[in-house]
Amino acid sequence: MELKIRNVDPFVVKTFDEMAKKRSISRQELLNSILTKVAYEHGMNESEAQLKMLVQKNISAMEKMADKVEQLENLLSDLMEE
Repeated sequence: MELKIRNVDPFVVKTFDEMAKKRSISRQELLNSILTKVAYEHGMNESEAQLKMLVQKNISAMEKMADKVEQLENLLSDLMEE
């Protein structure tokens, strides 16, 4: 797929050209690798956020279950005393 970017500051273009030259690759290869890295990092950040939300939901559910177990233990203890 082709991607065109217009109105890029000449300083930015020169900087990318220098970076590419240091790596002995073309500007296109450099920009492709940078864009790919950004896209994957974005995907990872979304995945991390979803995982954190899932973990928080699990913690909340486990806390509720622990409260219920404690209530049942207290109820059983009270019934056994009678």
